[in-house]
Amino acid sequence: MVDGEPESSDSLRTFGAVVQGLREHAGLSREEFGRRVRFSRHTVASVELGRRMPDAAFVERAEEALGNTGALRRAAGCLARQPGLAAWFRRWAGLEASAITLYTYECRLVPGLLQTEAYARTLFTNQLPPLDDGQIEAQWAARAERQRLLGELPNTAFGFILEEGLFLRRMGGAEITRNLIDHMLEISRLRNVEIQIMPQVRETHAGLDGPMQLLETPDNRWFAYCEGQRGGLFISDSKEVSVLQRRYARMRSQALTLDDSVSLLQRMRGAP
Repeated sequence: MVDGEPESSDSLRTFGAVVQGLREHAGLSREEFGRRVRFSRHTVASVELGRRMPDAAFVERAEEALGNTGALRRAAGCLARQPGLAAWFRRWAGLEASAITLYTYECRLVPGLLQTEAYARTLFTNQLPPLDDGQIEAQWAARAERQRLLGELPNTAFGFILEEGLFLRRMGGAEITRNLIDHMLEISRLRNVEIQIMPQVRETHAGLDGPMQLLETPDNRWFAYCEGQRGGLFISDSKEVSVLQRRYARMRSQALTLDDSVSLLQRMRGAP
């Protein structure tokens, strides 16, 4: 998702260097600092290396852990927006880094967290207006960075409900689809990931209003995100989030079980 805004990683690297300098001056290892700010050591490293846009919680907790000098708050105000992510998605992407629960329902395409590079590049090259090579590279770099969440957040519960038609479409061709399914089967073996397939033939369906994402923060607040053709909607109102939670819960009962979903993916993949 690129919205044509200027890209800059210099400010991210500078902010990360400030965090690292203050952390080391305080005599804290990344792991010790991570415990204080309630983020993983991997997330701390990503911020310090300029690979991840810090969210507001990270900045505030880092300030408290490193002396409340105000330096990090001022530096955060100068951060350029994260390359490769649309403006409307950045707030959500920031919350993902510390989420304890992430649920996704998709009916249009395989979610970014589960995509292979070949599948993702197929999507990028099919966008209209067309993207140039630099934009495609920025898109993939941002998506690959987000995918690190699956490995960096082993205590986060990830749930995905995906329509069977996403694989029947064979976006990019049969070989890309087979590799995508292989990737999905591998991810489904992770203890903190659940993948369910919504069958093509289904007489009742609670998700007919479209895709959704639900997220729970470490302080047990829930948020939702819904995306359309040209923008996204970040939802914080608890009543609206509750409606989407109920719909997602109903879809979990309507989709195939975890084992049956794996079996269906294996059948769709076909022989090696």
